[in-house]
Amino acid sequence: MDIATVGGLAIAFVAVGISIVLGGGNPLALINIPSLVVVFGGTTGAIVAAFPLARTLSLPTLVKKAMFGTPPDLAGTIQDLVKYAEIARREGILSLENHVADMKDEFIVRGVKMAIDGTDPELIKVILDSELEGMMERHMQGKMVLDQFGKYAPAFGMIGTLMGLIFMLSTMDDPSTIGPSMAVALITTLYGAIIANAFAGPIGDKLYAKDQEEVLLKSIIIAGVMSIQSGDNPRVVESKLLTYLPPGVRDSVAAEAA
Repeated sequence: MDIATVGGLAIAFVAVGISIVLGGGNPLALINIPSLVVVFGGTTGAIVAAFPLARTLSLPTLVKKAMFGTPPDLAGTIQDLVKYAEIARREGILSLENHVADMKDEFIVRGVKMAIDGTDPELIKVILDSELEGMMERHMQGKMVLDQFGKYAPAFGMIGTLMGLIFMLSTMDDPSTIGPSMAVALITTLYGAIIANAFAGPIGDKLYAKDQEEVLLKSIIIAGVMSIQSGDNPRVVESKLLTYLPPGVRDSVAAEAA
């Protein structure tokens, strides 16, 4: 579980709830079924119309990944690549075939297998870079669904508010209904703002952050595989890969490897 994501969303919703109670309001007064139908139903319909159905149906998976995904082990990956470089340096690159079954990352496996098969280094890099670009494109497409969700929700909230105002103006002959009608009209705007700023926006940004983590991981793997393929000294491989980590982390990783 990603504690930061779950905890951050919980803090946001709890803060809104506490502010309602401290302001003397009744939380139940903010529950309005027609407003929920307008905002959630309208936003969902717009998303279904805007994207292929398969991408729309992937939304729960994206939310699950943002909330429960674990960060990649960059330090562990570097240590593994350095170990494979030591084996290749000592026993020859073909000896890595005996260690493929123990490799944890499929991306490493694909790169090492191509190196073992004697694939041209430039072709190996082109293939791995293409896979990385494809992953980035898939992630951006998923994030786009959440971005549009956050865009459409406030718009449908405004539509619901306009509908409420129209209904209110049609009953102006009874002044006692103006206040309650205005309150209900504004609830839809509230729903849209909450969806955009306490759900779609943060989840979309977290997906982008996770995408950057995976891009960094695969960039490290590509650099490591290319170094192993070229026969670099394991210490050189380690030095190359450590440059991808923040300065504060490099020393601890190097010390642990030593």
